[in-house]
Amino acid sequence: MAEKILIVDDDLETLRLVGLILERGGFQIVAASNGQQALTLAHSERPNLIILDIMMPDMDGYQVMKNIRQDTAISTIPVLMFTAKAGIEDKITGYETGVDDYLTKPIHPAELVAHVKAVLSRAASKAKTVQSDCTVMGFMASRGGLGVSTLVLNLAISIYNKTQKFTAAVETIPGYGSWAWELGHSDSEGLNKIITTTPENINRNLVKNELILTTYGIHLLMASPKLKDQETSANVAQLDALLRELTDMSEYLLLDIGSPCNPNWRRILGICNEAVLVVDPDPTTMRRTKAMMQEMDSLGFGKSRKVTVVAVNRARSDIQLTLPQMQEALGVPIALLMPPAPELAYQAATRSVPLSVLQPESLLSQQFVRLAETILAKK
Repeated sequence: MAEKILIVDDDLETLRLVGLILERGGFQIVAASNGQQALTLAHSERPNLIILDIMMPDMDGYQVMKNIRQDTAISTIPVLMFTAKAGIEDKITGYETGVDDYLTKPIHPAELVAHVKAVLSRAASKAKTVQSDCTVMGFMASRGGLGVSTLVLNLAISIYNKTQKFTAAVETIPGYGSWAWELGHSDSEGLNKIITTTPENINRNLVKNELILTTYGIHLLMASPKLKDQETSANVAQLDALLRELTDMSEYLLLDIGSPCNPNWRRILGICNEAVLVVDPDPTTMRRTKAMMQEMDSLGFGKSRKVTVVAVNRARSDIQLTLPQMQEALGVPIALLMPPAPELAYQAATRSVPLSVLQPESLLSQQFVRLAETILAKK
């Protein structure tokens, strides 16, 4: 996908020419003719780079720049200041406000494209460095009801027990939360409170206050089970700000994405180092999962990003696919097979305790431990 650039200039001819140059360079273009429009588009379009003029009415480029760097939802977007102001004091002021590069008009098209590519390259390297300390995992199944939430919760506990490092597990779908009910917590509004906050007010303290530190050592961010809260899934700027804060503060971040019915599943997977896919030994599930994996190729999964497949066994062995048949259908190995444990699941639900805590020596609990060891060995 082409990288998106937001060009901000009150001169329409400059917008047209710069836009044409960058489109020919393979970039996607978004344009704003004033500062306030630029800030609005920065939130809604999430550009990879902003090219910003200084001399504009109402709000000049310096003011726009200050607003960008003070707004946690868009503060990391790189900015190239492109202006006719060539004085040394102008450049110093630009760099002091936080611009990543400063160019003066007029400029040769090839030089502009070269600077744009250099800024984008530095930003990409910086992003990799920032996220390298946190292992971010996204958990999905091709359909609901396969136990993704149960896997995330119990795997997070196993990872924390192995590492004793900050481990956070997050329900990412508003209106579909289940952990609060399963664990007997009265407060299930953490996710909803954050993603209904204005993006610029989402910071580490806010996120930290909504995380619940459990007696098992992991931090949980729970989603509301109220169906009316599903509409807040559209608050993508808030979701992005939340995920950035969680990535910065966690060593291990486990994201319960659910299924492709989650409208933000691609957005969430976009920040993940690894995807964990849950399947069951059913032919239809295999076909759905294979199709989902093909769509995930565009995000780099199966190439630069890891994919781990876990199978959950819930039916009689004589009416389901065998392990070799599942692996052949998917074209990838299956890391683990989770055994059925209906009695343990019932006991855990009635006592409001995770499976792996209720009976840590059970075969199912030991599989959570094995999966944790497999994931930790990849880091």
